[in-house]
Amino acid sequence: MFYASPRIPGLAKYLPEFGWQPIILTVPLGEDPDSRFGPPNDFRKKNQVIETHNYTSKKTVGLGARKRLGRWKPLLRFVYRRYSEIVHYPDKEKGWISFALNAGEKLLENEAVDAMISSYSPATCHIIAQKLKEKHKIPWVADFRDLWTQNHNYPYSPLRKFFEKRLELRTLSTADALVTTSTFWAEKLKTLHGKAAYTITNGFDPETIAKGKVQLTKKFTITYTGQIYTGKQDPSKLLAALKTLISEGTIDPKNVEVRFYGTETELLKRETERYGLSDVVRQYGIIPRTASFEKQRESQLLLLLNWEDPLEKGTYTGKVFEYLAAQRPILVTGGFGNDVIEELLAETNSGVYCSTVEEIKKAARELYLEYKTKGKVAYHGMVEKIDKYSYREMAKNFAEILGNLTERR
Repeated sequence: MFYASPRIPGLAKYLPEFGWQPIILTVPLGEDPDSRFGPPNDFRKKNQVIETHNYTSKKTVGLGARKRLGRWKPLLRFVYRRYSEIVHYPDKEKGWISFALNAGEKLLENEAVDAMISSYSPATCHIIAQKLKEKHKIPWVADFRDLWTQNHNYPYSPLRKFFEKRLELRTLSTADALVTTSTFWAEKLKTLHGKAAYTITNGFDPETIAKGKVQLTKKFTITYTGQIYTGKQDPSKLLAALKTLISEGTIDPKNVEVRFYGTETELLKRETERYGLSDVVRQYGIIPRTASFEKQRESQLLLLLNWEDPLEKGTYTGKVFEYLAAQRPILVTGGFGNDVIEELLAETNSGVYCSTVEEIKKAARELYLEYKTKGKVAYHGMVEKIDKYSYREMAKNFAEILGNLTERR
């Protein structure tokens, strides 16, 4: 499925360089000129794409109704969750299965397909691949952008998890290879399924990587692009550090701007007002993806809010790879340290990791003094290390797995 993961468009683009010509089986792509993966029309022109009909389950309880019910909201929420557990099992895309299988059968009757990759989520993608594998004995790589029943954000009851875990085990029992995005998750998959699991991280398109010189902002600009997940990310640590540095006279607020591009949040607005930083911190709302790349490249620093939930340990964010492509210093705040993000920064020398307010203060002070002294914050990222996280390298790693499977066949 095209929308299953950023990995699919990345693989489609670069697998041909390693001897694999992809065929993409997907629901209708639609028409989105600012798609996360590039214009669908352009994607269609460059790839063999099979778009099928689809039926997606709809929510039957609207937000408006929940607001009107007032004190009944908790009960309604409980009832809807139980309803979803049954009707949307294993996911809302299950109505695609029959359409995808029909299209897959026709494809396999008319073309020689050497191997296939399915990407979770949704689980429906793996179920379709398993059925095609069972009938046609094609080598199959099951890819996990997120874990299935081992996901610490699993939203359903223990009863559903019991049955869904059995479904996961049965579905993946015939997979020839499992792939996921971190070694921590790979170990979890290996333990559950009793088979090897490869680690291939997400990445960035090397064609979007910063090339040539760019005019940096005159101010000491810290930029964040994307959504802030309330309860899981905490922007207040950076604000507390900046407030102290401004109060001490270390940082001149007239020289600083912290920019947030993405859905505006009440949390950030409230915290900005609490720390008296309304003249420094600004929310600019959602902008086109191409514009966000430019905002990243012109910034003195790029802000990454790490996960504050210890269960998120071992989880990369797609944003960190996007920041690597921008080739500007990354300031990571929050979290608990000793995780994959800290390791990534150390390996690529692309930024600084600060889990506490005191660490943020120390790093921000040093970076600001460099900016005042030299007029900019220098970038020291190691390009050869960063290139390991490109979609091209990702495709190369997938191609090696596919090659091993087809040789064994």
